[in-house]
Amino acid sequence: MSVKNFVVNSLLDTDLYKLTMHQIVLHKFPGSYAKYRFKLRNKDVDLVPYKEEIEKEFDHLCTLRHTKEELAYLSTLEYITEDYVNFLEDFRLKRRFVHVDITDGVLDIWFEGPILQTMPFELYALKIVNEVYFRNTQPNPDHNVGINRLVVKIGKIKDYLGLEDKFSSDFESDMLPTRKFQFADFGTRRAFSGAWQRTVVESLSNALPKSVFVGTSNVKLAMDLGIKPIGTFAHEYVQMFQGLGVCQVADSQKVALQTWAEEYRGDLGICLSDTLGLDKFLKDFDKYFGKLFDGVRHDSGDPFGFADQMIEHYQKLGIDPRTKTIVFSDGLDVPLSIKLAEHCKNRIRVSFGIGTNLTNDLGYTPLQIVIKMVECGIDAKSMSPVAKISDNPAKTMCEDQGFVDYLRQAIL
Repeated sequence: MSVKNFVVNSLLDTDLYKLTMHQIVLHKFPGSYAKYRFKLRNKDVDLVPYKEEIEKEFDHLCTLRHTKEELAYLSTLEYITEDYVNFLEDFRLKRRFVHVDITDGVLDIWFEGPILQTMPFELYALKIVNEVYFRNTQPNPDHNVGINRLVVKIGKIKDYLGLEDKFSSDFESDMLPTRKFQFADFGTRRAFSGAWQRTVVESLSNALPKSVFVGTSNVKLAMDLGIKPIGTFAHEYVQMFQGLGVCQVADSQKVALQTWAEEYRGDLGICLSDTLGLDKFLKDFDKYFGKLFDGVRHDSGDPFGFADQMIEHYQKLGIDPRTKTIVFSDGLDVPLSIKLAEHCKNRIRVSFGIGTNLTNDLGYTPLQIVIKMVECGIDAKSMSPVAKISDNPAKTMCEDQGFVDYLRQAIL
């Protein structure tokens, strides 16, 4: 396998929130440890035949370093600090923290070690597993199907916005959309391939105004294509505070939000709402946080009901919801996003992070794969279980059911 055929060839080929969370770990908890576990949700897929190929991909991944150009780009992002860029200059992932095995007849992947080492692996691993699977099962993909479907999606967005079929950035100023609709690519982890994601993102960037297609979660694509990188934090960031020993478990979400605000001082102001369920989030998200953060991200449960509850919550806090934003990111496609935009119109600002439906819609069944933090500690000797308690029960993931039960009780 030549280098050009490896799945990951740049450490920036990841989502922005991996870097923004990583920076906080460096600043606040540099000695902390964690364990992450891979899970395949498709019942009819066997990944065992690809074990050796996946391991070779990890071998290659752990040879990569950030280039001077990549570090220079990161330095232009105002929320990325100079000391973090300096840290990344010498950073290299270490292969000994990656474990690939076969357990009970299925492929088993986990990462265990310092969080500064284990946190970045998630996105790379998901990309690797996904692309290895599809290049073996679909060696001659019909990209025309994907192009045709993408053209239809762009057409639906333009129809909704009242835009002409042809678009060039030169006339954005005198051809404004008749409605508001903005979205970003969130499809790195489950893209059919890195090359296909690039095709999709480049096509969207060329076909739609920058006020509509606002960017991508993929930092490498953002750098290469001159568009905005999008992202703040993921579930693992909030989960981390369950195990660090810096607060009571019931207060972990509030401490996570406060730590984020102290690090980014007004930047990156969208917070994830479903690590401990919506009821707990609304308890923690008081007037202080409601005013402090620009908005919230929805990632599980009924999005329409969520919007109604968040609008009501802001109103109860004495905050005009029209000054805040909901970023929807759970299993979206263009028609659902448009329905949500209509549902929220003139009530609260909205944006959409569309993932798999953009970057893996070529007519093949996408893989449903995730990697979640399952243990965490302030050091190697103090590791304890952590969990995500999702509004979608299928998304709850922890290796210790006793801890899940305890956590549910603690957050009541």
